[in-house]
Amino acid sequence: MAQAPHLIDGRQLTPSESPEYIASGPMPFDDYLAWDHEGGLVEWVDGKAYVYMSATYEHQQIVDFLSRLVGLWAEATGSGAVLTAPYAMRAEPGGPAREPDVVFVASERRDRLHSRYLVGPPDLAIEVVSPDSVARDRATKRAEYARAGIREYWVIDARPGIRRAEFFVLRDSQFVDAPAVDGVYRSAVLEGFWLRTDWLWDGDVRVLSALAEVLGRDPLGQMS
Repeated sequence: MAQAPHLIDGRQLTPSESPEYIASGPMPFDDYLAWDHEGGLVEWVDGKAYVYMSATYEHQQIVDFLSRLVGLWAEATGSGAVLTAPYAMRAEPGGPAREPDVVFVASERRDRLHSRYLVGPPDLAIEVVSPDSVARDRATKRAEYARAGIREYWVIDARPGIRRAEFFVLRDSQFVDAPAVDGVYRSAVLEGFWLRTDWLWDGDVRVLSALAEVLGRDPLGQMS
């Protein structure tokens, strides 16, 4: 039997029987953008808003590390802007509105950064896998992001017993593997940026120390 709708932050949504999301319900795109939701991640697909579980500490630890590392690198090099969820992204016209964990938009495409959402594809999207997002991040979003023209996609899976980092670059409208070599991934989009995959699992790694390695210099003397 279908569950009856109930109010979530003032919106009438139907609780989900699927482990992949908490609740969903029809919602115009503009209403989705204006909705001040106080819970976890919310995305908009095919005219419906989907409410997902709140992130775990381990998930947010990796998101925080990557957003700070890539963000400080982008600031030091003047390469672009880094944003994190819940800033929405509509990568293709008329398509779904997603909230990637981290996105990078190159300086020459800053005009895509509108007040309420990113209009058009970022250069890089990063998703950190949660127990409820495995299929969404590995299959659904991979296909969507490639179709939208996102040039690089990282899928970081820190679930217990897994710890896997996958990197993809766009070739002929499809993502192809771009593996790390000897534990180091060199980005195809972030020119000069590289990442030790071990940093992702080391909760004690210092962002500024990692940044100094990437830049090959002390970042404190280069940024205000």
